[in-house]
Amino acid sequence: MRKVVGPLLTIILIVGVAAAVYLSVSEQISQSSMVTVKGLIGSEKYEFFHDPRVVAALKRNGLEVQVQKAGSRQIATSFNLKEFDFAFPAGVPAAEKIRLEHNANKRYSVFFTPMTIASWKMIADVLIANGIVEMRDNAYYIIDLPKMLDYIVKEKRWNELKDNKQYNINKSILVTSTDIRKSNSAAMYLALASYILNGSNIVNSEAQVSPIIDSLAALFLRQGFVENSSAVPFKDYMVMGPGKAPLVMVYEAQFLSEAANPQGGVSDDMVLLYPEPTIFTKHILVPLSEGGEKLGEALTTDPELQKLAIEHGLRNEDTNSFKQFVKQHNLAVPHRLVNVIEPPSYEILERMITLIERRYTGEN
Repeated sequence: MRKVVGPLLTIILIVGVAAAVYLSVSEQISQSSMVTVKGLIGSEKYEFFHDPRVVAALKRNGLEVQVQKAGSRQIATSFNLKEFDFAFPAGVPAAEKIRLEHNANKRYSVFFTPMTIASWKMIADVLIANGIVEMRDNAYYIIDLPKMLDYIVKEKRWNELKDNKQYNINKSILVTSTDIRKSNSAAMYLALASYILNGSNIVNSEAQVSPIIDSLAALFLRQGFVENSSAVPFKDYMVMGPGKAPLVMVYEAQFLSEAANPQGGVSDDMVLLYPEPTIFTKHILVPLSEGGEKLGEALTTDPELQKLAIEHGLRNEDTNSFKQFVKQHNLAVPHRLVNVIEPPSYEILERMITLIERRYTGEN
């Protein structure tokens, strides 16, 4: 028996050592093939890139991703992008500026989200009574956006609205946004408002900007202090209630991600209003190195990463998974939005922002 056991133990030992060596070598090869990429992202994607499931999925694609967040306009105008492997702002205008200035041959349209207004049921009821909002298929739509913008420009107050017992306060009607000088969500509010004030036409010339710039500036200057990041006003909305934030311009994804989270802060008295028309914010990754290209490929082709994006409330080409996500979490969301406009070109949008910026500083 000893003659049999001895060689058998030796074989087992050899096999064990060989397996350990194989695993060690495999791990070293895996680590050596791992690419570390560093990028600038809009704050609305910060939670996505820090989701442990996303981190693991990216590692399976040979990627270790380090991100720094900033306002999307800041990404396009205020950073030395030579220090980064990719730029991932919100919005096509900022992404196109980056792509052209850095001679990037590729761009990856990773996901998108419509612009919405986070509000409260009591506010929605008041706006319904005044013919501004309508409820269809369990979702709220701003059916008279020109009227609402007109109220803001003319400095109407909530207590001037008819049939308003729920929110009868002497406070200006405003949509809270981020800083138009730094953030994409405010720029998309500007794009949407400029379309409405330009007679339901996309602004495409300086001649069309001049007649409406004072009204556009009023939407932002009358807000007072505003934040650089879209995350902050949305957090204020959830924490401070309708007294602080009755109407807040947000990405749909922010609201859906929070509503789908069992520990999230979205309550039954919170609602999401969909402007008609609305505007999509497309999240375009601009690669600035081979590592950035590898990340763009992974985010647009890996089914697991696409589904994880949906779990963060973002829309992409996987429409079936988005429908399942909405159904699973009992979210009142339109699957398709038909009345959607495009933003102006980067040059026109930048011109409007510059003119509003001058008003902040008292310049003509």
